[in-house]
Amino acid sequence: MTGPPGRRELTHGARRRHHRLPRPGRGRRRARPRRDDAGGGPGRQPGLRRPLRSRPRRRLGGGARPDRRRRHRPPRAAPRARGHPRGVVVYLHGGGWVVDDIDGYDCLGRTLAVRSGWAVLLVDYRKAPEDPYPAAVHDAWAGLLEGDRRRAALATAAGGDLPLAVAGDSAGGNLAAVVAQQAARDGGPRLDLQALVYPVTDHDTATASYTDPANALMLTRAAMEHFWSLYVPDEARRAEPAASPLRATDLARLDGLAPALVLLPEHDVLRDEGEAYAAALAAAGVPVDLQVAPGQMHGFFQFVNVLPGAADGMATVVAALDRAATRA
Repeated sequence: MTGPPGRRELTHGARRRHHRLPRPGRGRRRARPRRDDAGGGPGRQPGLRRPLRSRPRRRLGGGARPDRRRRHRPPRAAPRARGHPRGVVVYLHGGGWVVDDIDGYDCLGRTLAVRSGWAVLLVDYRKAPEDPYPAAVHDAWAGLLEGDRRRAALATAAGGDLPLAVAGDSAGGNLAAVVAQQAARDGGPRLDLQALVYPVTDHDTATASYTDPANALMLTRAAMEHFWSLYVPDEARRAEPAASPLRATDLARLDGLAPALVLLPEHDVLRDEGEAYAAALAAAGVPVDLQVAPGQMHGFFQFVNVLPGAADGMATVVAALDRAATRA
């Protein structure tokens, strides 16, 4: 992405909007109330002095329901940015393939960009039940291809190559794992990291972590079964690798499957399948960093600026991006 620090774009329907920071000396404005909610609203965020302003830019073509994308570019003054982004990470949000969107993850995306020095592309994929499986997979793949195009443009501007990563939490972690597999099967885009935060990797809800009452906190077995019923109504299709990446039988034959960070909370119904997927990747020869956040529950990562555990989780993901940038 080119342009001044702090600029971002939002593709929504057929409109593209540019969001810019107010320039110093452009007149005095009335103070606005500050919103510091974890969902990320229009309030101030780390590394940004004032709220962003938006305006319509131009129309884009698209299908029946074009997906939205939002880019966050780290400020030039960010410690790791050094004048240009260190890479591009495509982030896929959680929400059981049914709820939440990139507005709810705006604060997380901004924080990740500032802390890591990477440009962050948030992808708002289609949701069930209106658009069931595999619509979200198609949109996630389109987002990854767009991220690769942006990476190439930024690399040209920077005068060198830049790494590409995909990341996501919960249902977004599921989509991140799926598109990472697809990229390896299709021979690209080349990924330098897949960061999977408590990902959904299988449709089996009879594991020990599902049945442990200590894990029935923000996400329960009943809730996940409901999400699965909406996302993949045809139970026979839930075993497809594009829905349950743990069921893939060709991991060992995939050349170039990206190194993985798998970050799991101690108390989560998805913990067993997350650990199983990390083990399957490792058995296939993929470098895997499995981290378990002690005392944390499902959903902790998205509570930016609220939970201390979220800060620790963010530091873990940033460290993985640092290593990916070094390898690249």
